[in-house]
Amino acid sequence: MNYIGVDLAWGEGTAAKRANETGLALIDASGTVLDAGWARGIDAVAAWVITRSAPGDVIAIDAPLVVANATGIRECEREVAQRYSQWQVYANPSNLGLPWLGGVTLRTRLEQAGFRYTDGSGPVLPDEVQFFECYPYATLVGAPELGYDVERPRYKRFNPALPSPAARRDFRAAECDDLLQRMLRLTDIHPALDLRSHPITAALLEEPSPLNDAAYKHREDLLDATLCAWTAALWAQFGTERCQVLGATDSPDADGRVPVIIAPARPEQRPGGRVARPRRSRAGADMD
Repeated sequence: MNYIGVDLAWGEGTAAKRANETGLALIDASGTVLDAGWARGIDAVAAWVITRSAPGDVIAIDAPLVVANATGIRECEREVAQRYSQWQVYANPSNLGLPWLGGVTLRTRLEQAGFRYTDGSGPVLPDEVQFFECYPYATLVGAPELGYDVERPRYKRFNPALPSPAARRDFRAAECDDLLQRMLRLTDIHPALDLRSHPITAALLEEPSPLNDAAYKHREDLLDATLCAWTAALWAQFGTERCQVLGATDSPDADGRVPVIIAPARPEQRPGGRVARPRRSRAGADMD
């Protein structure tokens, strides 16, 4: 059984403007990175995933996969805020009015290939490839191994509390480098993730995070793909012991799919589990 992570670019691109990069990672049950890289556009992403998958594999995708609501927010996104807001984790709203729903297109392609979308209500199936929606920020704060006990790392968007663009880029890079060092803790646990086991992911550790925006985004997409792959392993191996299903009570779409996010969770992040904790104050929460 292997695990694939997809940090999907939501926009599908046009004839005039190609799609943004999607980060991709494939790990095995021991945490060894078997393949990693980037692709542009749904066709290339789907081909990468399909050619590397076999029955029993599990895929975690960071993008809305099932969107049936005309406006507003999905229940799974609402529950991200309810369960993880103490860690400054929120989800962007998804609905049919958005101009970018590449996750829905990718879901359709994977289903056409015989893969099965799972809403977390059943077990991992050894004779099928299953895939689900995940959210790396929830993984970061929901997995205690990474040590984000108070607040999620600010490694994506700029921190507006800092005085200049240069200071914001420096801080973002430092947050990313700290996150990567924390991810080394996953090397010798179960399930494992060994970033040093493949030259492309090893480079994340060997090279400092760049300050240039395009180069940084290239790096961040791959980092998030590895987190998605590890989330797939966590769900496949531990199910609801280590993860929770957000949005399970939402209405299904016309074909019976329930839009959910499967997310690692500490006991205090589950329903009824909120506890008082000290908080580090940072101005300007953001959503990614």
